[in-house]
Amino acid sequence: MPTISDGTSLLDESERWSVDELRARQLERLRETLHRVYDHVPHYRDAFDAKGFHPDDLRGLDDLARAPLTAKADLRDNYPFGLFAVPRKDVVRVHASSGTTGKPTVVGYTRDDIATWASLVARSLRAAGVRPGDVVHVSYGYGLFTGGLGAHYGAEALGCTVVPMSGGQTEKQVQLIHDFGARAIMVTPSYFLSVLDEMERQGLDPAASPLEIGVFGAEPWTPAMRSEIEQRAAMHAVDIYGLSEVMGPGVAQECVETKDGLHLWEDHFYPEVIDPFTEQPVAEGEVGELVITSLTKQAVPVIRYRTRDLTRLLPGTARPSMRRIEKITGRSDDLMIVRGVNVFPTQIEEIVLELPGLTPFFQCVLTRPDRLDELTVRVEAEPTVKPSLAQQILQELLQMLVDATRPPSSR
Repeated sequence: MPTISDGTSLLDESERWSVDELRARQLERLRETLHRVYDHVPHYRDAFDAKGFHPDDLRGLDDLARAPLTAKADLRDNYPFGLFAVPRKDVVRVHASSGTTGKPTVVGYTRDDIATWASLVARSLRAAGVRPGDVVHVSYGYGLFTGGLGAHYGAEALGCTVVPMSGGQTEKQVQLIHDFGARAIMVTPSYFLSVLDEMERQGLDPAASPLEIGVFGAEPWTPAMRSEIEQRAAMHAVDIYGLSEVMGPGVAQECVETKDGLHLWEDHFYPEVIDPFTEQPVAEGEVGELVITSLTKQAVPVIRYRTRDLTRLLPGTARPSMRRIEKITGRSDDLMIVRGVNVFPTQIEEIVLELPGLTPFFQCVLTRPDRLDELTVRVEAEPTVKPSLAQQILQELLQMLVDATRPPSSR
């Protein structure tokens, strides 16, 4: 594993704040944000009034739990610019979701928002071990998706040389990584496995590539996938977290020196964890749905946004004042209830990665013939696996799935 130089001398001022100073700044910024949306966004004014909550009711941070939650449907219902808190002419860029399930969700950025976003991605990259002057290969998609441009601007803000490759053209990806000497790559972990496969197809040893750091996000990934990447490529694999409705990548980042969860940049985002069914806050340290309130966004502030991501809040380590979120274990809207048993795709992924002869690509198909749930898992085998061995692997996979999803009382 490559050695990463110490980056504590490069910390932002807010990363050095005490917990008391951080909480005081959060309360100040939260009050400003609540008043901004109440005064300038009709949706929030109506939602606050319906809940019987006014920004002046916020005496402490705990009072935020009295405010209404915001869901993705609220962004769609106010398409395209209904949640903007500034005049449209002050918005210098918009991003949007794909809109495959209806109207896309649209977010806007003022010039200051773009600068804040770039600085937070730069902070995240520094925490990941990236340093000024490094070549950073960006394989996130560019365009309306926030991943590519968010990574690009952040790497430039850190002082890196950026290769704006975007996705696809895997053979070309491999060539440029080697020819340009990329030290870091920003990409989804599943696609990076395809990049490693392409390296090996070309007769290249992934462990001999110039890559030392992978900053992976945009999808849940398991410790087993991290282990496979680090072993095959002899590099550090760290997690970055974000979502377009809140900002984009750079909301939270795993620090390379600890790899123990993602430090959430609490000077800009206030986190809560709620029970996804009762919508009530859970005790700190308990698993639930992550809810985020932006503290510094100008164009489209979000109040208590339901991310649908399942995690828990933990004390800070590498950045002591900033709390960590545990690696995302799944999404509340991805939960499959199979004959009364909760099953997440990440559970299945962990099992698939354990078995030799299987690729990490799988599909879950949930049906209900004769009013009984049936879960079918389709997994792609390695090309070299013979049919007889494939049958044996499938039997092992079936047994492991049964064991993993069996209710605790029957184990």
